[in-house]
Amino acid sequence: NYLRGLLDLTDNLVDGKVVPPQDVKRHDADDPYLVVAADKGTATFSDYANGISAEYGFWLGDAFASGGSVGYDHKAMGITARGAWESVKRHFREMGVDTQSTDFTVAGIGDMSGDVFGNGMLLSPHIRLVAAFDHRHIFLDPGAGAASGFAERKRLFSLPRSTWADYDSSLISAGGGVHPRTAKSIVISPEARASLGIEAESLTPAELVNAILKAPVDLVYNGGIGTYVKATQETHAQVGDRANDAVRVDGRELRCKVFAEGGNLGCTQLGRIEYARHGGRIYTDAIDNSAGVDTSDHEVNIKILMSLPIADGELTVKQRNTQLAQMTDEVAALVLRDNYFQTQVLSVTHRIAPQLLDAQARFMRYLEREGRLNRAIEFLPTDDELAALRQAGEGLATPEAAVLLAYSKIWLSDELIASKLPDDPWVATAIERYFPAQLRERYAPYMQRHALRREIIATHVLNSMVNRVGSTFVHRLGETTGARAHEVVRAYLLAREIFGLVPLWLAIEALDNKVDDAVQSSMLIATSGQLERATTWFLRSRRLQDPMAATIAHFQPNVAALSTSLPRLLDDVEQARLAAKAAELANAGVPAELAQRVAGFDTLQAALDIAEVAAEAGKPVGAVAAVYFEVANRLGLPWLTEKIGALTGGAHWRTLARSAMQDDVAALTRNITAGVVADSSEGALAHDLVGAWADANRRSLARAAQLLGELRALPATDEAMLSVALRELRALA
Repeated sequence: NYLRGLLDLTDNLVDGKVVPPQDVKRHDADDPYLVVAADKGTATFSDYANGISAEYGFWLGDAFASGGSVGYDHKAMGITARGAWESVKRHFREMGVDTQSTDFTVAGIGDMSGDVFGNGMLLSPHIRLVAAFDHRHIFLDPGAGAASGFAERKRLFSLPRSTWADYDSSLISAGGGVHPRTAKSIVISPEARASLGIEAESLTPAELVNAILKAPVDLVYNGGIGTYVKATQETHAQVGDRANDAVRVDGRELRCKVFAEGGNLGCTQLGRIEYARHGGRIYTDAIDNSAGVDTSDHEVNIKILMSLPIADGELTVKQRNTQLAQMTDEVAALVLRDNYFQTQVLSVTHRIAPQLLDAQARFMRYLEREGRLNRAIEFLPTDDELAALRQAGEGLATPEAAVLLAYSKIWLSDELIASKLPDDPWVATAIERYFPAQLRERYAPYMQRHALRREIIATHVLNSMVNRVGSTFVHRLGETTGARAHEVVRAYLLAREIFGLVPLWLAIEALDNKVDDAVQSSMLIATSGQLERATTWFLRSRRLQDPMAATIAHFQPNVAALSTSLPRLLDDVEQARLAAKAAELANAGVPAELAQRVAGFDTLQAALDIAEVAAEAGKPVGAVAAVYFEVANRLGLPWLTEKIGALTGGAHWRTLARSAMQDDVAALTRNITAGVVADSSEGALAHDLVGAWADANRRSLARAAQLLGELRALPATDEAMLSVALRELRALA
């Protein structure tokens, strides 16, 4: 009756047209999209819900409730736990530990019969589960062995309705055991005391659970139900989980290195922030357990797609069901890929959190002005708290950054769907990458008729983007250039494709657990600088509104050709700098070819200007490149560019000033190059062409050289000095 009540109030789609429910006065716009999610206590109800959907002729059919008998079984896939494990692996990789090859200690919340806990505790054979609890038992194994524990946990997972009481006691190490939570008191062995870092010789069950939560282990893995961590300033009443008041701890009391939230609401948001501020590694439950929701989204969208060939008589329901099952592993891979990249962006941006604080503050204020964010509700810092963080040289804690990441995606989704970007033929190909390969091969034409085509395209594009460049990229470049959000996304996509960033990123990510995580992060941060400059270039270019496929086809081969030749055109000082940077990466374990590519990647910032000058002058791109760098080297622009980039401070106006000066250097070089090559004869040498230009501008060059010479002799340069130098150089153009 509850589900019928929902559908009685919901718009339907009939033959592609919205049909409002009878006798309902609607105050909102058309909205036929409604899905329901089975949760604890209703996990077997999806088929009932889908039966009611069929009874109502609801357009989603058995996509109304995911996870039914012909849907994706989350427990069988272990998908929620596998998504949370991507967070675990990321946290440990930051510490230089590979969870799949190195033993580590764990305290757990849950039992092996549960989906999230049971699957999670089977995701590495190197887990040493020293303690765990659920609402019935407390499990202690202070000297837990990785191999024997893994095998026994696997047996319990396969045993229907198992509890910790079913654990083979002969496999439990000395001083361990399984204790009912109904016991009045539990004797704590010396081994257990050492494992938990406590001195008490006996504890009540509640006190022991409290001690387990505060254990000095590598990982606390929450796969259960309840809120176990709050902030010091929060009361238990504010938490709203009375059943766990007696065992709950404060974030600053946690002694684990990592806290993973496979289960919902394991911590309050303030508890997470407090733990993170005290050195703990944690995201949020929305980050850690998003894979289950993501899987349901894929199931719904796949079923909507496959309903089209069924309606056309090209596919039977039985055939669809078979194909759904065949795609299980690939759907899981697509989902886990999202988890990987979502944790990556939080990890990488956390390394530069103080530098990002000003942009994040401006973005939060913008969202508030738009009525999209209430900082108090989301426990994001006030302006006074942001000022204190800035004064202390700190940034947002990772749980705070995770919330802002979510808000950026919600905002950007609305912006993209309201724009024409999802309709661009090149951008629209993103829908194919959302679906498994089997569907791309068989049903690609039907994807253009998908009822949620634009929403899927927008979501896929913004996820892939924000998970690469962070939450503030679009808003910040919009402020800098005056561009609208969808224009920033368009320019980003052009830059990403033209500079071949996806294969470069994949090559860096292939080094997981092979080189230090800090080295990988530094490479990703380094490439993002050129990506931002290229995105800005397109935002200020007449090319932005051209068909994207044509723009990519024009620039991509030119950039590829220049990528190998440009480093050789730099002056000796710049070449030595790049060689040293490449050697540093190679010494850190990065393959030589990749090290050289990353080290020289920022030299490609000139490629777009060179390609444009070549196209306008009708000259070979290589010849124009030679002139471009001859001009730059004669004027000492590589040194000037380096000094501009080295200006400190991440405040908004200082960032704008740096960006403006970098634009001035690029425009200066481009304009002079265009003038030099405009009337040049075929085969003329760059050295001769620039020499002739220099002779014609001898007095201005001499004055500029004198000024730059004075600046080079100084121990430090500032914005004012560099601005004067740029003004002098601009006269040459």
